[in-house]
Amino acid sequence: MEKFKALGISDPIIRALNDMGFEEPTPIQEQAIPAVMTGNDLIGQAQTGTGKTAAFGIPLIEKVKASASRFQGIILTPTRELAIQVAEELNKLGQYANILALPIYGGQEIGRQIKSLKKNPQIIVATPGRLMDHMDRGNIRLNQTGTIILDEADEMLNMGFIEDIEKILSELPETRQTLLFSATMPRAIQNLSQRFLKNPTFVSIKAKEVTVPLVEQFYIEVQDRQKFDVLCRLLDIQAPDLAIVFGRTKRRVDELSEALKKRGYSAEGIHGDLTQAKRDSVLRQFRDGIIDILVATDVAARGLDVSGVTHVYNFDIPQDSESYVHRIGRTGRAGQTGAALSFVIPRELDHLRAIERLTKRKIVRMPIPTITDALEGQQKIAVDKLFRIIEEGNFEEYKGRAEEMLTEIDSVALVSAALKLLTKEPDTTPVKLTEEAPLRVRRDRSRPPQQARRKGPGDNNRPSYNKSRPRTRPN
Repeated sequence: MEKFKALGISDPIIRALNDMGFEEPTPIQEQAIPAVMTGNDLIGQAQTGTGKTAAFGIPLIEKVKASASRFQGIILTPTRELAIQVAEELNKLGQYANILALPIYGGQEIGRQIKSLKKNPQIIVATPGRLMDHMDRGNIRLNQTGTIILDEADEMLNMGFIEDIEKILSELPETRQTLLFSATMPRAIQNLSQRFLKNPTFVSIKAKEVTVPLVEQFYIEVQDRQKFDVLCRLLDIQAPDLAIVFGRTKRRVDELSEALKKRGYSAEGIHGDLTQAKRDSVLRQFRDGIIDILVATDVAARGLDVSGVTHVYNFDIPQDSESYVHRIGRTGRAGQTGAALSFVIPRELDHLRAIERLTKRKIVRMPIPTITDALEGQQKIAVDKLFRIIEEGNFEEYKGRAEEMLTEIDSVALVSAALKLLTKEPDTTPVKLTEEAPLRVRRDRSRPPQQARRKGPGDNNRPSYNKSRPRTRPN
């Protein structure tokens, strides 16, 4: 804690950091906290997972006054899941300073949010669209707000929120402090910072080399409509002890988990729309081996730590290399090897190459398995089961019946029948998944976006800046 104390952090926050298990500041925290506490505007270029929430959260909590009955700090995030996550961390950091952070986001009943706003939280963590809704209704006034933080600004830009952000910034006092955090710095973000930030301090934290040495990495080039049958064949061939299947959207996770169950697999899905109780229940079943396939979005799997995961399947390739490494890092733990396999549609091959460049790791191409391959895989599993029972030797009570049957049936026919009984034959029950459009390569985001027209209130009606990139629901 000495390094945190050296940054001038007060005792209530030090106590909270100790409770949260923090030992020393991360590089972004070490550089950003002193600069922000002096009152400077700041641009922080940092990836998710570098500790940036505490980097802006600690000085914000130090600055706001618990006794003031007004909104003193606003944090804008691109998704509801990130708004919830940031608010949770700020409430932990501010627990001994009597500071309250309230998440405000689309999809939650607005009346409930209005009721919560009357409790006078000092900090609001919001998605831009829902914050604009409350501003339009007069529920939130920003004329006395001293600090605004744009978290994952490039993602908000990519989702078409730039007009809302500009409107929100224009409603704030000229004397405010503005902090902008972004993983990348496309031209539009640079223009935004030049317009709305005053002599900002710039802090940049380079992403660490991302490698997962104990994980074998493969990809299969496949059309979206073929993915599910290919996944089922792989599950039959590889027979994972515990597997995680990653989908890009909540809809994808729901459809995938139901389709797997329809074909006889033991699977459940988790995503940000489930209640915490339901998510805890599904994870408990997965940890206990009651289900052996977990279907998840990136957000829902954040922080997931389950031992014994042997396989990770990227049903949809993730947007960035950090998410890719986070996903495949769910296997290959505690010295055990693991396997990660990504489905890539032809238009996403450039995206795969970008991940290879950033991870400095070759991802090996695998041919599409056939139904025959799947059947052979299940037959091998059946043979392994028989040999395992023979090795264990616990079958004396069955010998008499076996000898009796061998007097009437050829031994090869009898063993063949046993193998057929033990073999799970490929299930071709028809299923239908909603097709997901391909990602576009992240490097294209450096191009200045075209102006997007605001369609109406609420986060789910926001237009996309780049018409070529399909708008997917947040996780």
